[in-house]
Amino acid sequence: MENTELGGSATNEDPVEPSVELKLEAIVIPVADVDRSKRFYGGLGWRLDADFTRGDNFRVVQYTPPGSSCSIHFGRGVTSAVPGSVQGLYLVVSDIEAACAELAGLGAPVSKPFHRDEKNEQLSGPDPARRSYSSFATFEDPDGNSWLLQEITERLPGRVDSSGTVLTSSAELAGALRRAAAAHGEHERLTGQPDENWPDWYADYIVRAQAGKTLPT
Repeated sequence: MENTELGGSATNEDPVEPSVELKLEAIVIPVADVDRSKRFYGGLGWRLDADFTRGDNFRVVQYTPPGSSCSIHFGRGVTSAVPGSVQGLYLVVSDIEAACAELAGLGAPVSKPFHRDEKNEQLSGPDPARRSYSSFATFEDPDGNSWLLQEITERLPGRVDSSGTVLTSSAELAGALRRAAAAHGEHERLTGQPDENWPDWYADYIVRAQAGKTLPT
């Protein structure tokens, strides 16, 4: 893709080391009734960050999903998009079944978990092997803007910042500890002896899994 204004070019093959952080802050979703949408997202337990008006033709409401660094904006005079036209916004969860149960309990019209086979056909239930990125569910807000839940337990190597480890909730930490415990059990089986240094082994496993690096054995 050529940048004619700056005289530069960028392709997927070009190695780039950005010096300026560009953090995705908010996604705008179009709604017909601001107060109805506020009741819906507030009812899901999302954090209300802002609700302010400017005159008669502008109002912006911001909510942030639990554990998310990115928020949503909706309101009046915020976007000209048709209400309900935003589709397939991703919400990452560490346990698809727990997430569906909680959302259903809060009144969201959430689907049952599903996965896809090799032919990309949708099948009921979470992925049988519970592979990361492979279990899904969906729900819509009152306008029809749709959300896709995706269970992610281990990130792809190219999808993580290898300089840090981030666990955004107690459920995510618990999941990481369970996976580390299972792997450590196999480690002790292979070595044939108990590992008194298991806390360091757990920590190394979790950090490597988050960074997409080779896991300890």
